[in-house]
Amino acid sequence: MNPTLSRRHLLGLAPALALAGCAAPDVKQYAAERPALDLRRYFDGPVTAHGMFSDRSGVVQRRFKVAMQCRWQGEDGVLDEHFTYSDGERQRRVWRLHHLGQGAYTGRADDVVGEARGQTAGNAFRWGYTLRLPVDGRTWDVQFDDWMFMIDERVVLNRATLSKFGLRLGEVQLAFNRPA
Repeated sequence: MNPTLSRRHLLGLAPALALAGCAAPDVKQYAAERPALDLRRYFDGPVTAHGMFSDRSGVVQRRFKVAMQCRWQGEDGVLDEHFTYSDGERQRRVWRLHHLGQGAYTGRADDVVGEARGQTAGNAFRWGYTLRLPVDGRTWDVQFDDWMFMIDERVVLNRATLSKFGLRLGEVQLAFNRPA
């Protein structure tokens, strides 16, 4: 999920107010949901995805495809993502994940500031991280609240909310698909 945003989309947030103190869903509330999402099993081998970035008003700004090669060795995984955007732009991100046990994960990538941290429960995975995004020739550090839900053995849906300074910038929606 690496949409390049324009300054116009990000600066239009001045009137928006962050809703501090709102209760966010807890990944544990999905513990009984099936099928259970095991990142090490689902993201092992080739995976494709189709997605889009919508700005805070819901207008789709970018569409993209992702071809992934994923592999695990023990508790360590690599997700090699190749993005192709509808405007022809191409990008690559390589995630290096580590399973800490009991469904907890950490992750790093070159454009991730610090370390991503996440937790699975039932069919859900929630993870948070700060991504350094190019915006009009500059870079912005944008927070991602990233949720994945396993629908069946082949499909995982992903919804990530992007924010900066606590203000919602937009959302990435993505559908992962494993070959049959």
